[in-house]
Amino acid sequence: MTTILKLGGSVVTKKDNRETVDDEALSRATSAIADAGVDDLVVVHGGGSFGHPNAADRDVSSDSGTHDTASIRAIHRAMGRLVRRVTDDLGAAAVPAVPVRPFSAGYRTGEGDVELYTDSVETMLEEGFVPVLHGDVFPTEKRGATIVSGDELVVALAKDLDAERVGLCSTVPGVLDDDGDVVPRIEQYSDVAAVLGGSDSTDVTGGMAAKVRALLDAEVPASIFGLGDLEEFLAGGGAGTLVGPAP
Repeated sequence: MTTILKLGGSVVTKKDNRETVDDEALSRATSAIADAGVDDLVVVHGGGSFGHPNAADRDVSSDSGTHDTASIRAIHRAMGRLVRRVTDDLGAAAVPAVPVRPFSAGYRTGEGDVELYTDSVETMLEEGFVPVLHGDVFPTEKRGATIVSGDELVVALAKDLDAERVGLCSTVPGVLDDDGDVVPRIEQYSDVAAVLGGSDSTDVTGGMAAKVRALLDAEVPASIFGLGDLEEFLAGGGAGTLVGPAP
């Protein structure tokens, strides 16, 4: 049973402090992953204070592309620094984590669709590794390179690997309604369109609204939950907001 876990950029980094890892939160996440010992686990992490500011500085987003190779290298290098830290921390916790750099593992079509080469990821799982992907610059037809978000990668992985569980760990306990309560279930975007806004920090990939839209496209049960519910999710329990079809 393949499980895909997305660690939000706001979880693994301090999003208001440029290129700063949230040591405490990352430690909690890696410990939970190590203790759970989930088989066939793929981890994806967001850009946080590494990817988003570097992309925003260069006016690159999921919609706005660039052909400037210096900009592409700068954004990709920033994400390299973050994925190195995440995989090193997982490795120190005895999780067999290995990095997968999306810039070299797929592309975006001219219509905006994400194509990801997942055969290598599948082989990594078969060999007992935990592949770790991340938001990145992404080759894009007719636009040079755009940003591919971790959420988009989660959807592509879920479809190609026939994932049975998807979880997005965030800094909030789920999708919140106007009263600040967790919305237990979202079956269509119109259910929550009125309460979804953008991220409080620099985010070039669309915030919670884009997250929900992406998960609805995944056509697999997906949960959005806070760091405090990560252990529960990894243990197979329900957590936060369920997006999409019931399991």
